Amino acid sequence: MLAQDAVNPGDTAWVLVCAGLVLFMTPGLAVFYGGMVRTRNVLAMLQQNIVALGVVSLTWVLVGYTIAFGDDAGTGLFGNLELLGLTDLKVPPAPNLHVVAGQVTIPTLAFVAYQMMFAVITPALVTGATAGRLKFAGWVLFLAIWSIVVYAPVAHWLWHPDGWLARFGTQDWAGGMVVHASAGAAVLGVLLVVGRRRGWPHTATPPNSIPLTILGAGILWFGWFGFNGGDGLQANGVAAQAIVNTHLAAAAGMLVWLVAERLKDGHSTVVGSVTGAVAGLATITPAAGYVNAISAIVIGAIAGIVCHTALRLKYLLRLDDALDVLAVHFVGGMLGSLLLGLFGDSGINPLGKDGLFFGGGGSLLWHQVVGVVCVVAFSFVLSWAIAAAVQAVVGLRAPADVQDNLDHAQQDADAYHLGGVAGLIGTGAPQRRRRTGREGRAGGPAQPVQRARLVTATVDPALLPTTRELREALLGAGATSIVISDAAVSTAEPASRALPRGYWQDQDLVDRARVDVVVEGEAVRAVLDVLGRYGADRSESLVQDVQLATDVR
Repeated sequence: MLAQDAVNPGDTAWVLVCAGLVLFMTPGLAVFYGGMVRTRNVLAMLQQNIVALGVVSLTWVLVGYTIAFGDDAGTGLFGNLELLGLTDLKVPPAPNLHVVAGQVTIPTLAFVAYQMMFAVITPALVTGATAGRLKFAGWVLFLAIWSIVVYAPVAHWLWHPDGWLARFGTQDWAGGMVVHASAGAAVLGVLLVVGRRRGWPHTATPPNSIPLTILGAGILWFGWFGFNGGDGLQANGVAAQAIVNTHLAAAAGMLVWLVAERLKDGHSTVVGSVTGAVAGLATITPAAGYVNAISAIVIGAIAGIVCHTALRLKYLLRLDDALDVLAVHFVGGMLGSLLLGLFGDSGINPLGKDGLFFGGGGSLLWHQVVGVVCVVAFSFVLSWAIAAAVQAVVGLRAPADVQDNLDHAQQDADAYHLGGVAGLIGTGAPQRRRRTGREGRAGGPAQPVQRARLVTATVDPALLPTTRELREALLGAGATSIVISDAAVSTAEPASRALPRGYWQDQDLVDRARVDVVVEGEAVRAVLDVLGRYGADRSESLVQDVQLATDVR
């Protein structure tokens, strides 16, 4: 490495902080995707993302880094193997790397760590498209191979000074092509191998936790400051410009997406908010260090319109992209790379070039078109080949009979242990009160029941009062024992349910709460009247003679 006096502590600290921010994006992506899948596939989704931190970190150190940033092997396609296993780090990154002006002032290992986090999160993007269909062992093998065979060469093409696209004149600030376009093309290839979910596109599942998705989106937005802000490898004005551009593009993408949602679906949603923001973030990524603030706003706004329109892309291609990775990341990455050819401004970064709108003519736009086409074609072909090979050897597609419950099949665990009844409102106070005597214990009736009848009905949970009010109403009507449980009932008219990003589904089974009440015979009518206030239909309720366990001899 460089002598200690040549290292700039400020630049080094900034790059290391940015490396941490980009690392944080991987669990953020896991949470973002994890909230969008069905309840029984949450753990599998989280695992598919988190495992990239283990697999790709090792492949990067062992061979990925030297392919991406080792001295060019002479063709501009990949680096030589002199840095295999990081065994011979003599000098820091070349001073004329894609975004660095002048002498690089950070240790080589700081650069290795920062670039490692990009290598980790890139293939993880694929998991959103393949939700509910990946076999874990096959996915791990795909990750390892793809990070070496696809990601590392593409990084060399664009981010090494001797890469053939870098020499050609193509620019990519933080991964519009290296990350988003290459991962999006990989989605196309992998989906051809793993196929569609059962019943798609005529079935759809609601997200298990929209708040979890919003949390993940917030982590991604936060981490993106390191994703785009650190690529200059210096704590300077270009880094500040990149961060401001990142935030403005996300804000513009969010607002435009919300307007598009309102016009198309009649309402704006919180999932739409974060989806538009992520679209803006993905689209500004290749241009963040090369354009001014106004251009960043325009780029983000264009992303909101184009990516929202691209939601239909998966239906046109007949590809089951579960969480719209193609519309947001693939389209966004390509779009931003092309828009750089229009909005590039060398006044922002002397290493940048002027685009068509800033007097640079069409040269940069042409270079960007060539770069996008070549990266997409390369990643698509090799990703399909890798996925097909993995499917043939160990299997990449999970068996159809376990796709609806990957958590049990792959981890023998559940993400949640809550039911609808547990979510009913109960009475309480800021300070827990001490229980005494028989309070809070479940038991039989306080007095013997002479002629026990069991009333069973289903009620609408949305109409239920607090647990105490319901209990007191039923007890007042003569109930001696009350049990409430979750249930789903058939409905003659399917209930339409809104899903994120403008989708919807028809539910032939709707959620209800089942209420079982033991009463004296003469109190049945009063109990049915109480339950009727909460949506119970008498024609579908049951009244039965029962024998209490205490009466069994």
